[in-house]
Formats: sequence, C-alpha cells, structure tokens
Amino acid sequence: MSAGWNTIESDAVRTATSSKIGFGLGVKDVQFEELVSLDANFLRQRSPVYGVIFLFRYPTGDKRRATPLDGIFDHEAAESQFFAAQTIQNACGTQALLSVLLNKVDAIDVGPRLQEFKDFTSAFPADVCLTEQETAGIFPSANMHQLRGEALSNSELIRDAHNSFARASPFADEGQLLATEDDDVYHFIAYTVMNGKLYELDGLQPAPIAHDSCTPDEFPDKVIPVLERRIERYPAQEIRFNLLAMVRDLRIRAREIDDQNWVYQEEQKRRVWQWENALRRHNFIGFVGEILQGAVRSKLVEGGGKYAGWVEEAKAKTKARLDEHQKAKERSNDNVA
Repeated sequence: MSAGWNTIESDAVRTATSSKIGFGLGVKDVQFEELVSLDANFLRQRSPVYGVIFLFRYPTGDKRRATPLDGIFDHEAAESQFFAAQTIQNACGTQALLSVLLNKVDAIDVGPRLQEFKDFTSAFPADVCLTEQETAGIFPSANMHQLRGEALSNSELIRDAHNSFARASPFADEGQLLATEDDDVYHFIAYTVMNGKLYELDGLQPAPIAHDSCTPDEFPDKVIPVLERRIERYPAQEIRFNLLAMVRDLRIRAREIDDQNWVYQEEQKRRVWQWENALRRHNFIGFVGEILQGAVRSKLVEGGGKYAGWVEEAKAKTKARLDEHQKAKERSNDNVA
C-alpha cells in the first residue's frame, strides 16, 4: 500500500530533526546526526545514541532467504518488540525512524499520540504476509497477518507528518511502481539495542535480525563492524550510502556544560534545516518555467541559427551523460558478477 504516501528524499529525514522531530509526531529532545565515516569514537561522542538509520542501494534482484547473510532471525523479538512489515513503498525512511523510536520509549519522550499508537499495535502479529509455501517451508512460525504494517500505513497521524516533508510537485505520481533489476532503488533500515542485543530492523525481512549481545554503552563499538560487513557486500566503487545517528538533542548537553558556542551552532543548524524544508515544500515549477522562457527568447532574439544550435548542443550533452551512466552501471554489474 502506497496510496496517499508521498515520496520524500533521504535528505528530508535528516533535516526533519528540528522542533518538529519525528516528522511532526511530537517526539521531544531527539535529533539526527549525519555520519560521514564509520567511526565509533565520533558516534560515542554523541551519546546517548538511540540507534542508527542506514540508507543503501537495495539489490532488487535478491530473493528471500531462509537465513540472513549476517546475524539470525529472532521471531520472538518480532512479537515482544515493535517490528512491522513494510507495506508502504514510499516510506521506508519513516518506518526505520519509527523502528528506533518505538523501541526506545523508556529513554525517549515520543509523545502521547505515538505512545498510543504503539500501545494499540503491541498485541498485533508483526510477520510479513507470506505465501502458504513460504509459511510452511521457510518460516514455520510466520502467520498470514501484517497488522502492524497495515496499522502504520493507515495512520493519518504518521502519514500526514511524513507527507509534510515531501517535495512539492504538481507532476508527482503517487501510484505504485514496480522496480526492475536495472533500477536504482534505495532502502532505509535501522539498528538499535533491544533486550541486551544489537538488532537490525528491516520491514522487508520476516523478523528482526539479531547480531550480538550489546548494551547501549557498547552500541557505537558493536554497530560499526556490522555496517562494515554490510558495505563489503558491494563493489569497492559503490559509495551511495548514508548513515544517520539518532541521538539526544545536542543542545541539552551543550547547556549542561554551559558551552554557549555549541548552543549557537546547534541553533544555527536548525535554522538551516528549517530553510531547507521550506525550499523543499515550495513549488518552483512556475519559476523554472519563466527562466526557460526567458532563455529561449534570448536565443531567438540573437537569430542566425543560435536557438537551433543551442538545442542540438543540449541534446549532445544529455546523450553523453546517459551513455556514461550506462557504462558505469555495466562496469558495476561486471564487478558484481
């Protein structure tokens, strides 16, 4: 189910972390920090770290496996913790965010409405809807329900908050598009500590994936090797990854140690986020149209075939870019093979 859920950019997940943290869901005193390297010390310096959200290129040709490539499925954790099947094509970032928030209600003030949602869905089965053959052969404990995922997809509170960070476009097609093996598809998953273990939470998997015993203090040191192993599955030239750490609002610590410069930096960061989100939600179609019309008029005024030459030059540059993109994709596929 994707109807009514707009596609939002990965950058919007990061810039949503000002006073409207959690996509306007009422979560307090939490923010995201983008990590530019897999550095446990950098992550530890931002403690407490509630979890990380990892963005990567999803291998669309992969088939469902009985066991994960790293770690083990923990079906009991799927029932005792918040874990939901992903039933929304356009909202894996929002679901990854909720996977951390709703498993950290003892440490994070998620607000009354999100707490009510968790309480309401806590008794629901979490399993992904499988075929009868998959249920009997691969995941005997799975059932045919995906009520938590459906409850999430039908939550007006979460959907409205999610859509508030979508890019404005009168041409957006919110229908469900099926990806092919040639498409570049990106996916968000979450890592967090639950019941003394490090878990990977991915709504496209049948259950949480347990990696190792872990305490909140050990999380920075334990999660980095897991991420490194995941990245090593890709060709060396693949760099399209993004990692966001969910941490306590850094202004709190800055005020605790009376570092006014740090407070100012954090406040400035939020002003930038607010400006970026304002730009994202604005519809620039009319503005761009006026620029294009002005450019065309200027070429027509010049005369002497300037306009036709300009068009042909643009076509040639576009074709060159497309050819280079195709060659890069072929080189990537050859390395994988």
